[in-house]
Amino acid sequence: MKVVILAGGYGSRLANEVEIVPKPLIEIGDRPILWHIMMHFSVYGFRDFVIALGFKGEMVKRYLVDYCSLQSDLTIDLRSGETILHNRPSQDWIVELVDTGPQTKTGGRLKKVADRLQDETFILTWGDSISDVNLDELLKFHRSHGKLATITAVRPTARYGYMVFNGDKVVEFAEKPQLNEGWVNGAYYVLEPGVIDYIEGDDTVWEFEPLNRLAVDDELRVFRHTSFWQCVDTPREKYYLEALWGGDRAPWKTWSD
Repeated sequence: MKVVILAGGYGSRLANEVEIVPKPLIEIGDRPILWHIMMHFSVYGFRDFVIALGFKGEMVKRYLVDYCSLQSDLTIDLRSGETILHNRPSQDWIVELVDTGPQTKTGGRLKKVADRLQDETFILTWGDSISDVNLDELLKFHRSHGKLATITAVRPTARYGYMVFNGDKVVEFAEKPQLNEGWVNGAYYVLEPGVIDYIEGDDTVWEFEPLNRLAVDDELRVFRHTSFWQCVDTPREKYYLEALWGGDRAPWKTWSD
């Protein structure tokens, strides 16, 4: 089963970072967000990725083309130009990198890579959020209902501390808890090929008309994820994830070193 990762957005709220690299290459620790996402998928046996590129897509290409050499020890014969890699990385990924245009919206990007999906069930996610979602359970749920689309709903961490009062007495306080209400789109989808028919063209935003039409047609079901999920939209969120990673407290690290 292929995993489509949309990696073409501008990330305007991370302006200082994305002036240098595209959003999926912003580093948490010393690894890009994209790497963290792909590592989590690989834990569940997913190894075939289709990455829809847009803004500064050439940098994503360069990172993945150079990945093996940068993660390996090298012997270089300067006379012949031959390079021998030692201690190669263990990932056995196959990655298709597809230019989908810098102005193309999310639905348009998906439509442009549809010919790479072999008319089979696939997973779709974004290149700017990290989660420990159980992909086995997500796929099992999708197969159980027989509809075209499954969307993962999450309850993100609150930005500020949460308090419950009794008069002027604080009876409960939680520092940045997960919200008790307000499920939001966690951007981990399992989809059937028929969803492509809901996308008109390059200017279609996947999260708007296609999802609404799927809901109206009774073809959309929700998988509730109650564990860790975090998007990376602001410097505050980036620093939060870096603190978790640096303190060896990263819930999304589902793989072994």
